[in-house]
Amino acid sequence: MTCIEPHAPPDVEKSAIRKILLRLVPFVALMFFINFLDRTTISFAAPNGMMEDLGLQVAQFGLASGIFFVGYILLEVPSNLALHRYGARRWLARIMVSWGIVSLLFTWVSSVEGLYILRFLLGVTEAGFFPGAIFFLSAWVPARHRSRILASFYLAQPLTVVFGAPLASWFINQHGWFGLEGWRVMFLGVSVPAILVGVIAWFYLIDKPSGASWLNDAEKRWLNGELAREEAQKSHAANRSLRLVMCNGRVWMLCLIYFGFIYGLYALAFFLPNIIGGFQSQFNVTFGVMERGFITGAPYLAAALVMYFWSRDASRRGCKTWHIAIPALIGAVTVPVALYMETPFATMVVISLTASAIFAALPNFWTLPTQFLSGAPAAAAVALINTLGNVAGFSAGYVTGVLHDATQGYLIPMMVVGGFMLLSALLMLGLSRIPHAGAADDVAINRAGAR
Repeated sequence: MTCIEPHAPPDVEKSAIRKILLRLVPFVALMFFINFLDRTTISFAAPNGMMEDLGLQVAQFGLASGIFFVGYILLEVPSNLALHRYGARRWLARIMVSWGIVSLLFTWVSSVEGLYILRFLLGVTEAGFFPGAIFFLSAWVPARHRSRILASFYLAQPLTVVFGAPLASWFINQHGWFGLEGWRVMFLGVSVPAILVGVIAWFYLIDKPSGASWLNDAEKRWLNGELAREEAQKSHAANRSLRLVMCNGRVWMLCLIYFGFIYGLYALAFFLPNIIGGFQSQFNVTFGVMERGFITGAPYLAAALVMYFWSRDASRRGCKTWHIAIPALIGAVTVPVALYMETPFATMVVISLTASAIFAALPNFWTLPTQFLSGAPAAAAVALINTLGNVAGFSAGYVTGVLHDATQGYLIPMMVVGGFMLLSALLMLGLSRIPHAGAADDVAINRAGAR
């Protein structure tokens, strides 16, 4: 029987959360860093020899980028079920080792068809990592501390490109290692850490606070008590809740809002290195591989800083409509405007605004479902929204590539990106103007989840 300590001294609560921030969040963030790097490494390989060596058209590169999400979507639900059955520690470690092995195989890919197969398998093996990591961290802290924990975790995503782009470029410059082309050396170099960290995760991560030797007894009692009390309030009627959530208009508006942000995120992630590679013909300037890596990472450094301070402001004031709508509007305008700039510097400044807008909105967006849903309905809504986001990831890669080949440029593809982000902004404003329109439905869903 769990010993509940509902009114622990403030210093116990503070020290417990601080230890989790220091012991768990950085390691899980490192896992996320490697995860996002491995799924987007193809964008660094493309302009540095891979497209030429494999005979890829931009549309084929777009399909290869996006097909990752097909495997991811198909296996996401089974992977999440397995995570609950076997435990987050074991399953997250298994996922890392599996995707590291598949990522390693890219080193020897020799055809377009092989590239498609490996990207699909990479999605299959990575399936469930992101929601699994969110579930793992959420299982360690009470709800009131989760926004801080998850915002710290989310910083890994923009920082992946800040540090990952120069790292990938360094590997590409090691052309000739083991008799491999530079882009193949890069795949080798970024894959091995996934396998190693996955093995370490098996021994380092702990599923529950009760097993943490670095927490004292008072901290364990407080955490276990808070988490047990929240667990007792959760719904056991998931199937009924899911049916009701599927019929809720607000949830579908959130799906479309998120679709726009994720479409922009992956269009930028997959094609920014190609856009930078085109600076030579567009502006008559030449950048080396390492220079292109640092240029690619610069917008994401700005994005990380903006995300931190924007999320901090949202936590202090409470997340408002404008915390999400303003970044969406800025992203919608800056995406196509960047292509009209007359110097590489001006182009990258505008792209930095785009990246900052996307990352400023994402952590705050995830506070929305729990503003009107709770328990199993909220979990079902988050799963549905995340699935639509993965569809956006596939669409961004494939549609951008097809439109580029059809128009011989990035203007139309980036205008589509801007259009989706504008839709996100308008839907967010619309959602804020009908705060009580779906109240009866929300109450019905939450009551179903409580039975």
